[in-house]
Amino acid sequence: MTEKKSKTTRYCATGRRKRAIARVTLTVGTGAIVVNGRPSDEYFPRPAWRLDLALPFRTSETVGQYDVFVNVCGGGLSGQAGATRHGISRALIAVSPDLRPSLKKEGLVTRDSREKERKKYGQKGARKRFQWTKR
Repeated sequence: MTEKKSKTTRYCATGRRKRAIARVTLTVGTGAIVVNGRPSDEYFPRPAWRLDLALPFRTSETVGQYDVFVNVCGGGLSGQAGATRHGISRALIAVSPDLRPSLKKEGLVTRDSREKERKKYGQKGARKRFQWTKR
């Protein structure tokens, strides 16, 4: 059985990375990526960040089939690019669960839980202590 996807069908997902949260909406289209109302090339100036966004599509071989609308907040641009990539991967799985094994093998489904550790009181930083002299 083949499913016919209409232009009005939306697939939504949330991606997270560091302190950034990305709400991603996928629609059938030409492959345009819009982040916070701006084209992705304008929002993410570094090529590495733009490659990060395209990775889920290249892995699942769906390049140019979906338009992506992203609302991302929090964190820096690197975390926002990672959150967007995670959201796109989850939205693609919502489109077709058959894509999950290839995306999981590439490590795109797993949320990267690494965050900055907070500074502790009585210490200089998260781990570093104040200098101590015995004599």
